[in-house]
Amino acid sequence: LALATTHQLLRFHQAFDLVIIDELDAFPYHNDPMLAFAAEGASKPGGSFIYLSATPPPQMQREVRRGRLAHARVPVRFHGFPLPVPAHLKMPSVADCLKRGRLPLKLLRTLRQSLERKAQIFLFAARIAQIDPLLQLLRRAMPDVVIEGTSSQDPERAGKVTAFRRREISLLVTTTILERGVTVPRSDVFVLDADNRLFDEASLVQMAGRAGRSKDDPKGRVVFASAQWNRSQRGACAQIRTMNRIARSKGYLHKEGL
Repeated sequence: LALATTHQLLRFHQAFDLVIIDELDAFPYHNDPMLAFAAEGASKPGGSFIYLSATPPPQMQREVRRGRLAHARVPVRFHGFPLPVPAHLKMPSVADCLKRGRLPLKLLRTLRQSLERKAQIFLFAARIAQIDPLLQLLRRAMPDVVIEGTSSQDPERAGKVTAFRRREISLLVTTTILERGVTVPRSDVFVLDADNRLFDEASLVQMAGRAGRSKDDPKGRVVFASAQWNRSQRGACAQIRTMNRIARSKGYLHKEGL
């Protein structure tokens, strides 16, 4: 069993009977023909492929619907509770909030509700440039809360994520750099400017997926905060509801989650 990044596939030629590509819709594999070619070349003649993703690309979804691609759908997490369905919080854009120098009271109240239930908060922003100004407003409004920010440009990112996992940080302002691969046992998710064109349906589903991952807190909260309720947000919610409906119809849900 060889565990590697997809770039390592370039080093192997017809070496594996089975190739599993996880997060196939994510960087760097997504939209990189070179890596797709390398994956094909790393498989032995007659070898098998398994692609894993919570948000497979549209083309692959079409192939599944047309019966051209065998698939298995896992609509439920190991703890048997439904996926948290995002709620909408209507508020001005982050840019408007920064111009006014304050955040809406209803956003702050909703954040406080999460903190009161001892949840740690992922607060996703669309742009790196907004993180530091958001930190200033949040710290001014909630001086008793440990709040940090991080992004792909932050050299201390790894340390902050570790501190967040250890509950040393209560609220982490970040970009989509943390939409995948980070699990915090008791966490709530807030997406600011959820109607921003930078957040497509798949990205919103991935961010929402940071909540409710633990058996000790399977009903984490997800909030899409935006001025408008757009197609991407509706699509993300529909996708999550569809998975819950399938899980319920097949009897996969824990009786407390029904």
